[in-house]
Amino acid sequence: MRVLYFSFVFLALTSCATKKYTKANLLPDGIKSATEEVYDTSNNQKKLVQKKELIFTKNGRIKYSKTFDSNGNLLQETEKKLWFTVERYPDKDPYYCKTRWKPDQRERISCYTKKRYKQNESIYHYNKNGSIDKITDNFETFNTSQFHYSDNQLSRIVVTGKDNKIIDELAINCIEKDKKGTCLKETRTSSKTDKKQEILISPEYD
Repeated sequence: MRVLYFSFVFLALTSCATKKYTKANLLPDGIKSATEEVYDTSNNQKKLVQKKELIFTKNGRIKYSKTFDSNGNLLQETEKKLWFTVERYPDKDPYYCKTRWKPDQRERISCYTKKRYKQNESIYHYNKNGSIDKITDNFETFNTSQFHYSDNQLSRIVVTGKDNKIIDELAINCIEKDKKGTCLKETRTSSKTDKKQEILISPEYD
């Protein structure tokens, strides 16, 4: 799946990974659904960018999700099947995403159309606790997003190109958590563009 550098909508990139989504995103056990709203807060404004609804399986993977734009138009649906994940779009053919486990805590996630044309591919590297270490685009840009943590919380994402030069760096801060440890309000600031986002999460638990 294509690496996104600033939208990072609830790290939706991992929605078709075999690793548990909850572990990859440092979410607590027992979460059954969540709604996420992403706002652009640059230039002292607060403008809704998109909204995502997620339903989780009991073992912490995404069973189903819908993503909408700021006007409520459907952008994408994902549905977990037994051996793959389907991504559906209103204006193009669906993608069929498969995950292949690789040695050293890695996964290769590839998405194809029904005609078997490859659309994107990424290599996910994980830490021992299941959180994301880095994501490398393996199809188009070959850029890498390196994830950094502080006190078991995502604090920084550094994006580098094929030449290892920094393309962007996002500073991430959790402003509010619930009793289970889910970050309910998070800010992300780009050091290269000064763009800012606020991400609001509304979880439901068993």
